[in-house]
Amino acid sequence: MQHLYAWLRRRPTVADTGWALLVLGLGVLSEASAPEHRYSTASFLVVAPVLAGLMAVRRRFPDAALAGGLAVGLLQVAAGWQPNPTDTALLVLAYTAAAFGSRWASRTAMAAGLAAGPLTLWRFGGVGDPGLNQPGQVVLVSVLLSVPFVLCWALGRLTRVRRAYYAELEDRAARLERERDARAKVAVAAERARIARELHDVVAHNVSVMVVQADGAAYVMDASPGQAREALATIASTGRQALDEMRRLLGVLRSADPGEGEYVPQPGVEQLPDLLEQVRGAGLPVDFALEGSPCPLPRGVELTAYRIVQEALTNVRKHGGPDARAEVRIRFADGTVDVRVEDDGRGAVAELYEQGGADGQGHGLIGMRERVGMVGGSLDAGPRPGGGFRIRAVLPLRAATTA
Repeated sequence: MQHLYAWLRRRPTVADTGWALLVLGLGVLSEASAPEHRYSTASFLVVAPVLAGLMAVRRRFPDAALAGGLAVGLLQVAAGWQPNPTDTALLVLAYTAAAFGSRWASRTAMAAGLAAGPLTLWRFGGVGDPGLNQPGQVVLVSVLLSVPFVLCWALGRLTRVRRAYYAELEDRAARLERERDARAKVAVAAERARIARELHDVVAHNVSVMVVQADGAAYVMDASPGQAREALATIASTGRQALDEMRRLLGVLRSADPGEGEYVPQPGVEQLPDLLEQVRGAGLPVDFALEGSPCPLPRGVELTAYRIVQEALTNVRKHGGPDARAEVRIRFADGTVDVRVEDDGRGAVAELYEQGGADGQGHGLIGMRERVGMVGGSLDAGPRPGGGFRIRAVLPLRAATTA
């Protein structure tokens, strides 16, 4: 039955034709079984086929079907043809106009339904007969004759409202699905950008340390084999650390389920001493100062502070020159944490940093600004008046959420 119903819904003309044949058959049986011919053969041969045909095309041409039904009804009233069972098609046409027709067709069907009762009573009901000698009786019978038309029209309006409601639900569901897909694409793009920043920080820092240590080992290989071995050990440990971090980040990209894979804690402020020791071991003197009363930081702010210090020290090694010194200062204030990294090297022009580094290949300050913006902080970077470069980031203790 469900398959049959779905098939008929896809072919409304077939279903309407079946109902039209049923109404026409009932009219023929009523005409044939009448004890006496209450209906003229001419009127039946004109009215019955036309109304059946209008029923067959009612949903395909609702406005035209209503107009044809009104013409047939007025012809019956004008010619004095008695109503016959096929006139029930007029009720179906009133329903169709209210459910599928245009606005004017719906209003016309309502007006015609209200007028059908009085016209039928006036033309065929014998107004003035002893049974209808009271005005109240005439009004009551007129109303009763119009009730079927009004009920069919109201049912059609209900069908129209329900169809509009279902269409709105489908449109809303499709719109929500599109918005969900768009949000998923934005989230994927944001996650890829975050992973790209993480990879940049890991590769830029660790590889620069390895390059410095390798140059130092080659320089002292003959004169001081012990120092060369220490440099090689530092290269090995730094390479293993870089591989671990890259393996974690690439594992997130390979995993189809975000819950799969092995995760390790992200570095934070507590790991800064290890980072500074690593940088000092690479040959860059770094002073560290902590001011204020340290307090727990949100993970986003803590990771941002660590990456800013890491990237700033990497830039000092790359652009500061062999005699550069760096100073890292973290100050906890009311509601903010102030991260400042300064050096006294020859530095690089700030515009070059913004455009991708002095060599045109890096994205140091661009990544810093993105990180700071994601937590709702501010970043100030530029050359120092006395030489060198300064990077200062002010981060809120409560990380801001961004879309």
